[in-house]
Amino acid sequence: MRIINIRPSRPTVVVLALLPFVAIFIAYTVASDIRLAANPADKLLPAPETVMETAGRLVTEADRRSGDILFWQDTWASLQRLLLGVGISSAIGLVFGLLIGLLPVARALLAQVVAVISMIPPLALLPILFIVFGLGELSKVVLIVIGTLPFLIRDLSQRVLEVPQELVVKAQTLGASTWVIAVRVALPQLMPRLIQAVRLSLGPAWLFLIAAEAIAADAGLGYRIFLVRRYLAMDVILTYVMWITLLAFLMDWALRSLSRRTFPWAEDGL
Repeated sequence: MRIINIRPSRPTVVVLALLPFVAIFIAYTVASDIRLAANPADKLLPAPETVMETAGRLVTEADRRSGDILFWQDTWASLQRLLLGVGISSAIGLVFGLLIGLLPVARALLAQVVAVISMIPPLALLPILFIVFGLGELSKVVLIVIGTLPFLIRDLSQRVLEVPQELVVKAQTLGASTWVIAVRVALPQLMPRLIQAVRLSLGPAWLFLIAAEAIAADAGLGYRIFLVRRYLAMDVILTYVMWITLLAFLMDWALRSLSRRTFPWAEDGL
């Protein structure tokens, strides 16, 4: 039997999925033990139990000055910025994706400028955004929008172009207007791709969020990481990094589940 034809069972899939994480944990534990054996005061690779103790303290203990649990305050601040930025980007991307993909005039007008804008490194615009929009929440949200919007527009417009032309022709034959074709023909084909595109844009969105918070913020996951780095508090940094990873995974899982439940016919296995 060829390897390409082997289909692992569900339990095997679970075991195979867990193996890389186990390997990473073992490698980290061994490296930490080696460094701590050479220097018990080493802060670069704290022991796993130290990280767990720090995580427990961060999620339960309130700040003495403010009385708030900073971990949850940072989480809420970052999630607000991320969800707002991705939500705005998704809405705008959906509209312009439909326009560019469905209307040749809009495609001729906008496709090239979107392609050019997508080549600009969003982080290079960060100083400009801070100058134009200030150091408040708006500049951080705008960075996420600018960073993810060109990709969404290009991806969604391409999906509209892939809609079978027979459907468009049949709709026009039956007297459908451009608006009806957009809403009844193109949009249903586009919605599952929108969810997949948002899933793919979550990684860059987190990157832009952390970068913006690291430079100008008074709360947020990225702000806290860059605040404690000067003290080499790797146990705190690792806790926040693992929490960000878990949040990103849960968001991706939620979007994947939504896609499977809402558009099972479009499921691609991602």
